[in-house]
Amino acid sequence: MATRKRRKKIIRLAKGYWGAKSKLFKMANQAVMKSLRYAYIGRKAKKRDFRRLWITRISAACKQNGTNYSRFIHGLKIAGIDMNRKMLSELAIHDPSGFSKLVSTTAVGA
Repeated sequence: MATRKRRKKIIRLAKGYWGAKSKLFKMANQAVMKSLRYAYIGRKAKKRDFRRLWITRISAACKQNGTNYSRFIHGLKIAGIDMNRKMLSELAIHDPSGFSKLVSTTAVGA
């Protein structure tokens, strides 16, 4: 019973795969193991991708305010403003005037 339960679980996870990968246990098991590996890698890559996106958005907003990304981040650290890049990115998109005030604050702190 345990073997059947384990095999049914793998076949269920392989539902929608092409050909024998969704029907035969051995091939389904290989496909599912590889898929789970890709899913794990994808969860790690997602964090990197979003950080890159936020940094790009902040950099673009900084350029509009006459500074660059590295000077802006350095100014935030000196001014003691502890904001993560996700929030800075949201601020740059949805409240450009608030972001420009933040840029001017960091320019004073630097």
